[in-house]
Amino acid sequence: MKKTLSTMIMLVLAITLVLSGCGGDKKKEAEKVVSDETGKGFKIGMVTDVGGVNDKSFNQSAWEALQRVTAETSAETKFLESKGEADMEPNLNSFVREGFNLTWGIGFLFTDALTKLAAENPDAKLAVIDAVVQAPNVASVVFAEHEGSFLVGVVAALTTKTDKIGFVGGMDIPVIKRFEKGFVAGVKAVKPDINVNVVYTGAFDKPDQGKSAAATMYNSGIDIIFHASGGTGNGVFNEASDRKKNGENVWVIGVDKDQSIEFGHEVTLTSMVKGVETAVHKVSKDLIAGKWAGGTVVELGLKDNAVGLAETSTKNVTPEILKQVEEYKTKIVNGEIKVPAE
Repeated sequence: MKKTLSTMIMLVLAITLVLSGCGGDKKKEAEKVVSDETGKGFKIGMVTDVGGVNDKSFNQSAWEALQRVTAETSAETKFLESKGEADMEPNLNSFVREGFNLTWGIGFLFTDALTKLAAENPDAKLAVIDAVVQAPNVASVVFAEHEGSFLVGVVAALTTKTDKIGFVGGMDIPVIKRFEKGFVAGVKAVKPDINVNVVYTGAFDKPDQGKSAAATMYNSGIDIIFHASGGTGNGVFNEASDRKKNGENVWVIGVDKDQSIEFGHEVTLTSMVKGVETAVHKVSKDLIAGKWAGGTVVELGLKDNAVGLAETSTKNVTPEILKQVEEYKTKIVNGEIKVPAE
């Protein structure tokens, strides 16, 4: 794949500038939105993975980005949900056949379908989150999840009362392995003797499986679970909430979005957020502005403020722990610590 270095650098800088300011009051921002109607006539489609558009995680973040695009530009935006991997290619094809200006695939599982679709429809503009598709008509955005996960691993290790910590993953795929490996590395950087119990449910849309996995972990004495499992993780939160009501001191670390907004500070220790919403918003608006970035691959990490702890972490994480987190962050950005991704 040919990459235009200057284009890629400009895209990284542009997304970074927006990400660095993404911690503001979204309600106030929404109140100020006045559509300039530059997107009239544009159609942008998004296909979710199996977690669905209301997964409280990265599919939802992407859709919220496109809703903002509609509010700001009057572009038409639409989503289709994939109930299984077999739905992904037909859903993508649906938008392409209808002449949508841009079609998003949200998640690693779209790699094969988008690769095939890009080759068959060279004039179609496509984009993907959490995967790299080697095609000139595809914009790929990936994140250094392992770096942000390292930091929440530090929080977990410094907060646990039992020295027992768990990780619940969805499908065992490279992007989720990055979450796991980074998290375990962060825990062990602080407390090398802690053994992190890792479980993969094999699904992103099974809250009952998440609840069951969490119950087993909490029963074993684990008091903090980090999940990277989409809608399955909703079950982890539900189990923790039930136990909190019964007086148990257990926590969940959320993923992708600030999940305390959905599940409350009572059970959410912190969240490992990543700028999915900002990246989808930026690439989509650039298309409308005539700045299409097809054929580029952008990786965003700690240096870009694209992954890290939710701002609401101050609710439950002590200033002393947050200070140590910042020290580790500086070492990662400076290259003193190389976080494993696999």
